Amino acid sequence: MEEIGNLLHGFQVALTLPNLGFMLVGLLLGVLIGVLPGLGGANGVAILLPLTFSMNPTSAIIMLSCIYWGALFGGAITSILFNIPGEPWSVATTFDGYPMAQQGKAAQALTAAFTSSFVGAFFAVVLITFLAPWLAKFALKFGPAEFFAVQLLTFCSFVGMSKEPPAKTIAAMMLGFALAAVGLDSVTGTLRMTFDVPQLLKGFDFLIAVIGLFGIGEILLTMEEGLAFKGKSARISPRVVLQTWGELLQYWKVFLRSTAIGCWMGITPGGATPASFMGYGTAQRFSKNPQAFGKGAIEGVVAPETAAHAAGTSALLPMLTLGIPGSPTAAVLLGGLLIWGLQPGPMLFVEQKDFVWGLIASMYLGNLVGLLVVLTTVPWWAALLRIPFAVIAPVIIMICAIGAYTVHSSMFDVVLMMVFGVLGYLFKKLKYPLAPLVLALVLGDMAEASFRQAMLLSQGSLAIFWSNALVGTITALALVMLVSPLWGIAKKVARRREYSEAKS
Repeated sequence: MEEIGNLLHGFQVALTLPNLGFMLVGLLLGVLIGVLPGLGGANGVAILLPLTFSMNPTSAIIMLSCIYWGALFGGAITSILFNIPGEPWSVATTFDGYPMAQQGKAAQALTAAFTSSFVGAFFAVVLITFLAPWLAKFALKFGPAEFFAVQLLTFCSFVGMSKEPPAKTIAAMMLGFALAAVGLDSVTGTLRMTFDVPQLLKGFDFLIAVIGLFGIGEILLTMEEGLAFKGKSARISPRVVLQTWGELLQYWKVFLRSTAIGCWMGITPGGATPASFMGYGTAQRFSKNPQAFGKGAIEGVVAPETAAHAAGTSALLPMLTLGIPGSPTAAVLLGGLLIWGLQPGPMLFVEQKDFVWGLIASMYLGNLVGLLVVLTTVPWWAALLRIPFAVIAPVIIMICAIGAYTVHSSMFDVVLMMVFGVLGYLFKKLKYPLAPLVLALVLGDMAEASFRQAMLLSQGSLAIFWSNALVGTITALALVMLVSPLWGIAKKVARRREYSEAKS
């Protein structure tokens, strides 16, 4: 009952006229970002974050989170109509969404995608509503050792659960830690890796880094690919929507399975992209007609969209309660909270109730309004893709440069943004994951501070990380996740040996 009372208070905060206006603006910007290849949820939030510096933090987080919801919705439009994934997690949607559009069923595919997105996000928000306060109360018992153990578990989970080779994930993370260490050491007062550059005394600004890594890096890659837009047009009528909703009722098991997969992959740092592929694969495995997948099966649209939205939304749960982002976008939002002077974690629920519950209430409202917006405005977004990318790309780069400059009103930041943009481009070309780098850049200072405090309390003994059942369990889980890829490597080596022995 306490959570319901807090949620009702949150609706009072979210339903003020200014916040409703920011919600609608955020959704429209988000759909635009999701539709335009070369951008994305994390990129859009990073680029537009400087616009929120002068805003009230509650209004700012509502607008930014709605940009995220809009981007989640918008990615499906390009996937289905143009066979171009607007977001990484929309790749699985193209498998059956685009064939449906080619068969003249674009309206049904889009309705199924948007409805599935709404369902996945709705259940994830319900999970956040009732689980976040309990998790926050539990986290109040945490000390420095427990917080470092949780952060270590997050880092190790990226190594153990990433689809990328573990060596690449660790390399990206180590670079993130190195970048986070640049500047003035807050404990000893010594300079670290500033190379006599005065602008680096405060280290690399997180916002400059993510604008370059995500925004500029993605644009450079897309420009190199010479992207051209050709696809189907679509208009969604109320009759098609009602017919499709009636058809979707028979896939309630697909919704439940995909929601469970998405929520799990969001709370653990698995991410929306693996969740969408897992949802698709699971749906195909349990389907009565698996051979229809890839040829225009509506289940093949429902499963990845439900899982991706559930994962993308539930990733905010560990970010709010523990200060641990479960996705790149959550990491950008975490950076925003720190910029606004808010410390994510259990005390946020005690000291900033209006902020937390206003955000959770806006998730319900933003998800519903987002569904209505995309259902009614699909032709407009599809028409945007007729604009040559040669026109769109310079506009996006200009917005990135303005955003970087406004952080400290410094041209040095614009240069740094371009450097990070080239780094992001190289990472994508070499197939190195960006998420671990961003995670280490955000959490590096926090993890270092927690580790140092734990060492001071234990007088330099690492035994503090096994000093009680809670911290010992978390630390052990982290180490298991770290070494788990070795098990997979050992199995591959054993199979090769067996194969070579059998052949000989």
